[in-house]
Amino acid sequence: MSDLYSSICISSVKSTALKLAGIEIPENIENPNPVVTALAEKKLGSKPVDRVVIYNPDAVALWIYQKYTEMFTKAALCSDLALPLLSVMPSVTPVCFASMYSGVMPDIHGIKKYEKPVLTVNTIFDSYINAGKKAAIVSTAKDSISMIFLEREMDYFIYDTPEEVNEKALSLIDEDNYDLIVIYNGNYDGTMHKHGPEAEASLKALEMNVDFYARLVEKINTQWKNHSVFYGFCPDHGCHEIDGDCGSHGLDMQEDMNVIHFYGIK
Repeated sequence: MSDLYSSICISSVKSTALKLAGIEIPENIENPNPVVTALAEKKLGSKPVDRVVIYNPDAVALWIYQKYTEMFTKAALCSDLALPLLSVMPSVTPVCFASMYSGVMPDIHGIKKYEKPVLTVNTIFDSYINAGKKAAIVSTAKDSISMIFLEREMDYFIYDTPEEVNEKALSLIDEDNYDLIVIYNGNYDGTMHKHGPEAEASLKALEMNVDFYARLVEKINTQWKNHSVFYGFCPDHGCHEIDGDCGSHGLDMQEDMNVIHFYGIK
């Protein structure tokens, strides 16, 4: 049997969020995710969402979800959809998030290896800013999300630890000042590289990611009763085990390319 790759690319995240928010979608980017847009039509009709919150846990592979499905129970219960998506090559963090939030392939956005220059192409953040809306990134220092989207008229909340990131993200929901919030956690990826994707420490980090996503959605449901919201659990790439019981990614293989995304609309 040939390798099976997911049919919808992570580069659809940008246009999907813009479509649901009623913001003009730039030309020549990936089309919106048809499953998510069908969900939005069913739940909201033609009404746009007025808040978008995207949580980016790093390196959560589809095969991890398939093998440890029960670990994702909280994520499944607070979402409307669990969908397999396809990463981009090379399947490394800055390349993948550049495609996710620009809506285009690496040859177009310009990041084609593990490096973290500031993107000059149009991103979801630029689209929000151009529409007169407020955007924020909450991330750990020196990680891709905190670096490649700099130099824009938006707010950046950068911390040393995922725990600080997550507490700040929850407080931003309480404060209710942003139309778009993007949150990054790299703890599973970092632990996986050192100990392997299925090591006890790695799975504990992943469990923390799932728990936080559930807390985030609970906060959205509690504090944003008067908002319509699109939210997601959106990893960038997968992972695989290498010699020495360590983990890696970056290859054109199912383990690295197929990821699991959760989406919800309220």
